[in-house]
Amino acid sequence: MTAVSDLPRFDAAEYLEDPEARAAYLAAALEEGDPAEIRRALSTVARAIGMTTLADKAGLGRESLYKALGDTGNPEFATVLKLLHAMGLRLSVVAATEE
Repeated sequence: MTAVSDLPRFDAAEYLEDPEARAAYLAAALEEGDPAEIRRALSTVARAIGMTTLADKAGLGRESLYKALGDTGNPEFATVLKLLHAMGLRLSVVAATEE
């Protein structure tokens, strides 16, 4: 029997290789609507791209990016928009449907 500690650690960032996968991942987090989950998803996509590369493209300091996307981070909306642009993504809005 395999111990849990012997299993490989799953990291979603390893599977977010293209903009379409990144967009779908972030869209799922946005659909859930939990700010902490959205921040975690942004962090995962940032790691998939590379924090230093993304910070440079977004015009942010690397430490600022780590702080904004860290466990206690709370990125400003302007920062989120800069990150999405640097990720090659954009934010759009659709009408919510009643279930």
